[in-house]
Amino acid sequence: MTQLFIALFGLSSLWMAMGHSPQQRRWAPVVGLCGQPFWAAFAWQTEGWGLGILVAAYTAVYVRGAWVQFAPAWHHKGEG
Repeated sequence: MTQLFIALFGLSSLWMAMGHSPQQRRWAPVVGLCGQPFWAAFAWQTEGWGLGILVAAYTAVYVRGAWVQFAPAWHHKGEG
């Protein structure tokens, strides 16, 4: 069941991120973040400590993506 949720959230997030809809692209990191607990459980169950480090890294990237998408507009003033 864990692998089903890993695939569901991971592939959905990628699908949304690569799509044409700005609304879907906005929510892509949130969907990806939803899959991280399943990755963490899988890493723990298999004692894949290297995978656990990757889970932490991917979680940080998804959190950053969600922050960029949902931070108040004043936070982005003056950027790029």
